[in-house]
Parts: sequence; C-alpha cells; structure tokens
Amino acid sequence: MSERPSQLFWATGLVGLAGGYLASQVGWPLPWMVGSLLAIILVRCLTPWQLSEIPGGRKCGQWIIGIGIGLHFTPAVVEQVASNFGLIFCGALITSVSSVVGIWLLRRTGEDRATAFFSSMPGGSGEMVNLGARNGAVLSQVAAAQSLRVLAVVLCVPALFKYLLGDGVAITHNGSVSWGWLALICPLAIVMACLWQRLKQPNPWLFGPLLVAAVASVGFDLQIALPDGASQIGQWLIGSGLGCHFNRAFFRRAPSFLGRTLIATALSMLIAAAAAWTLSHLTQLDLRSLTLGMMPGGIAEMSLTAETLQLSVPLVTALQVMRLLFVLFLAEPLFRHWHAEQSTHPNRNEKGS
Repeated sequence: MSERPSQLFWATGLVGLAGGYLASQVGWPLPWMVGSLLAIILVRCLTPWQLSEIPGGRKCGQWIIGIGIGLHFTPAVVEQVASNFGLIFCGALITSVSSVVGIWLLRRTGEDRATAFFSSMPGGSGEMVNLGARNGAVLSQVAAAQSLRVLAVVLCVPALFKYLLGDGVAITHNGSVSWGWLALICPLAIVMACLWQRLKQPNPWLFGPLLVAAVASVGFDLQIALPDGASQIGQWLIGSGLGCHFNRAFFRRAPSFLGRTLIATALSMLIAAAAAWTLSHLTQLDLRSLTLGMMPGGIAEMSLTAETLQLSVPLVTALQVMRLLFVLFLAEPLFRHWHAEQSTHPNRNEKGS
C-alpha cells in the first residue's frame, strides 16, 4: 500500500458519499449515514486500504445534527415533553436497567466484573471506556462492545422501523430557513461545543449545539429549520466517522465476546420495545417514538431516525438524553457498590455468577 492510513482520510469522504448515494437510490432508511457507514466498513475489511477518519468530520456532523435537533424544540413541544416527564424518566430507567441482561450474560461466560459491567452499559463509548479504565476493565473489550452495540442499533433499528412499522404519524415541523438566525446560532453552537468540551462533558459537539438551538428556538418561538441537504451532510460525516472504527481485526478479535454482545444488545432492544408498548398503552403516546427513544443507541443516530421517519424528535431526544444521564451519573457508584458487595461475600459471588 503506497499511502499510510493517516493520509487516506481524503478518500474516506468519497467512499462515504458513494455509499450514501447508492443507499439513497435503493430507498434505505437513513441512507447517508447507513450507506456511508457500510461502504467504509466494507473497504476497510475487504481491501488493504485502511481509510482514516476525516479530521474533525464527526464533530462537524454532530454540530450540524445537534443544531437540527434543537430547532425541533418549540414552546408547545417542550410543554408536551415536560408534561410527560414521569414517563420519560421511567422509560430511560427501564433502558438503563435492561443492561443487567448483558452483564449477566458476559459474567456467565467468564468476563470479569468491570469488563462485563462497562461493556453492557448503554452509554457513550468514550465515557464507558474512561469509567472502565478507573475500575480495572479490559478497555479494548469495552470499546469493542460499545462500538458494536451502536453499529447494531444503527443498522437494524431504522430498517425495522421503516419496513415493519411504517413512517409513523407525521409531526409538523415545517419551519422555513432563516439565514439571519442561523448565522447567529451556528457560531454560538461552536462556542458552546468548545466550552462543553473544555468542561469534559459527554458528547460536547452534539449537546452544545443542541442546547444553543433549543434555547433560541423555544425562547423566540422561531419555527425555523436547517436548509435542505444539511441533515444529509451531517449523516454522511457521522456515518463516515463511525465506519473508521471497524476493520477485519475488530471482527476477528474475540468473536465469541462480540457474539455475546450482539445477543445482549438484541435482548435489550426487545425489552425496550416491550416496555414502550406498555407505556404507549398507558399514555396513548405514539408507540414508534417511545420505542425509538428507548433503544440503546446513540442520541444523534436515534434522533436522526426520528426525523427521517417523521416521529417526535424532542420526545426521542429527551428519552435518549435522560438514559445517558442515568448511565453517566449512576454507573460508577452502582459498580463500586456491587464490587464491594461481591468482595465481601465471595462465596455468594461464585454462586451468582
């Protein structure tokens, strides 16, 4: 191979564009994300070219998507979401607790406590790797499990929703493009992302822009949207960045561990779907939006799916954000309590695991 991987980022965008275009032509859901993701994985797995991530590409994609998600928030929508806070709390809690299935499965097949725990938590990959590092987990396995979970959800959920459940109930968000407001929001979103990153908060390039756009949209009742094509660019950049985490070595590394992770992810998705069905019948809220909000995927990916399928983006985002907060604030204290309990009662630990 004549070029080092670090010099191949220029080709990453081209491969991602080709994959996104082909996916859009065959009618795949979320085509510019899923198509670019799959195209880059195939090139990295089937050819010698180890395409590298576009410098700053994923951050830029999250910045675009964060602004787009934030603009879906309006005073009426925020009021609706606030009135269902109890439901959002319960839904996010159920998704978080469903990770017990993955922990149990990995423990039964020989993984140590820290690796099983932080591999199964439905939080961000970077955050779970950091928490795992502080608690003695095998970091390569935690990173692999978290990446594979997001990959499985991104590939499966949009397709299942589109082909099995239809397009859902259309949520009106017919805002026009206001270049004046966007000229103010976009740079402020970058400033907030940098501040969020400096404070070492999770997903700064998604949450910072989302917060700025949502505050502006709600505070001034803007009813505006991003220009046509912006969402597709964000999808392409995020999908291209995700694809660069996978290669032949990834899939060959501990295949039984990856297989158990996939099984645990599938079980978590089934639990989330069953819980969403129950909550929907109790509240009469849209089943599709609830189910999507409770899926153990990434916030940007699930919110994009909601936007593409015309579901309630704010409700899905609120459920995803609440779940992430649960995991970030409770995962480490719960693990340390569990570890202390099992260390105090080693005989019970052997029987339980």
